[in-house]
Amino acid sequence: MRSHLLSVWLAVLLLPGIVYAQIYPDRTVRVILSFPPGGTTDIVGRIVFQKVTEITGQQFVIDNRGGAAGTIAAGLVAKSPPDGYTILTHTATHLMNAHMMKLPYDTLNDFIGVTTMARQVFMLTVHPSMPVKSVKELIALAKQRPNEILYGTGGVGSALHLGIALFASMTGTKLVHVPYKGGGPAQVALVAGQTQVSLPSVGSVMQFVEAKQMRPLGVTSDERIRQFPDVPAIAETVPGYEFTAWVGIYVPARTPRPIVDKLNAEIKRALADSEVATKLSSMAYDPLHMTPEQFSRRLKSDYEKYGKIIKESGAKNE
Repeated sequence: MRSHLLSVWLAVLLLPGIVYAQIYPDRTVRVILSFPPGGTTDIVGRIVFQKVTEITGQQFVIDNRGGAAGTIAAGLVAKSPPDGYTILTHTATHLMNAHMMKLPYDTLNDFIGVTTMARQVFMLTVHPSMPVKSVKELIALAKQRPNEILYGTGGVGSALHLGIALFASMTGTKLVHVPYKGGGPAQVALVAGQTQVSLPSVGSVMQFVEAKQMRPLGVTSDERIRQFPDVPAIAETVPGYEFTAWVGIYVPARTPRPIVDKLNAEIKRALADSEVATKLSSMAYDPLHMTPEQFSRRLKSDYEKYGKIIKESGAKNE
């Protein structure tokens, strides 16, 4: 009898959320992007949510709130009503920030991860003057010349910095970090020969590789990618190495699960659209959908992974 009453009580509690999800969304949804226009979150967010708008018939309005490595946007969403009408689009930087600065929110507990939308792969590249043509040869040269080879990144604690810091840690090499004010300047420095190594995103490096201004050695995914099938994965030489970024969707904690599931389903439909997939792929982004449970596991594992890299590298925001 007691178990029956408990079941009834739980059904009563869940009913409003279930009914709400059936009509969600019934008004405009505000999509808070964690970085300024033109970046990864902006590109992926606009492509996907344009399609979600078409599918649902409701407006998913983009609101760029860049600044402080995405913490301004995250803080705004953390304090928003948990009703599915204010959502956050953020990258893996969301997790990195938790290890590098004091935040006004709890990264893992103040949000619910709805799903990922796209994966971003990076490419280990060197200046053409470097006498190496493979990851193995770069490792050998770095061991012969410790603290001599320069690698440029978009700044201390950036994805580019942590990706190479992980590579150096796993290979026992010592490279010299040269931080720039963004990934763009870091690429210019490599092309100019001011640095010898970099780890830009595949999408941003295509033109330089095709013009032979950079030599690709390996990609950071655990398998080869279709955009550069002849470029091996770094993991083929360094077993276990994997460093990819993703763009994910979050809602405030306490958002009803039926709303989370409905939003997840609409994004899944958008990512399955051939037009969306083609647009993302053309810019070297891989459509990537996860269930809330899968995304939650990825968030926890990446949180620990980035924490270890940041601690070992001494990275911190300046």
